Amino acid sequence: MTVASALLLLVGLQTKHLVADYLIQTPYMFRNKGRYGHPGGLLHAGIHSGLTAALLGMTGAAWLIVFLLAALEFILHYHIDWAKETLTQKQKLTPNVARFWNLHGLDQWLHQLTYVAIVWSLAECWSERVAM
Repeated sequence: MTVASALLLLVGLQTKHLVADYLIQTPYMFRNKGRYGHPGGLLHAGIHSGLTAALLGMTGAAWLIVFLLAALEFILHYHIDWAKETLTQKQKLTPNVARFWNLHGLDQWLHQLTYVAIVWSLAECWSERVAM
C-alpha cells in the first residue's frame, strides 16, 4: 500500500464518518446510543462498519481482513458512542455546557484514531503480503 493510497483510504473513512454520523443518522439511532444493546445504537454502528467494509473491499484486501477490521470497528464505534452517551446522560450535559463539547470532541477523536488504526493495520497486511 502506497502512502497515497493509505491517505486516500483515510479520507474515504473520514468521509464515511461524516455521512454515517451526521448526514444519515436518525433520531432513533442517536437517542438510543446510550441504552446498551438497543437496536438504534447497534444499527448506527452497523452502518459504520458496513460502509467501512465496502471501502476496504475496494482496496483488494482479503475478505477475512476486511471482515475482521469492519467487525473491530463495529465493536469500537458502538462502545465509544455508548460511553459518550452514558456520560452525557449521567452528567445531564447539554450543548450549552463546555463538558458536553469536551466529550463530543473526545468521541470524534477516538473514532478518527480508529480509522488511523484501520489504515495502519491494512498497510501492515499489505506489507506482509509483499514480503511473502
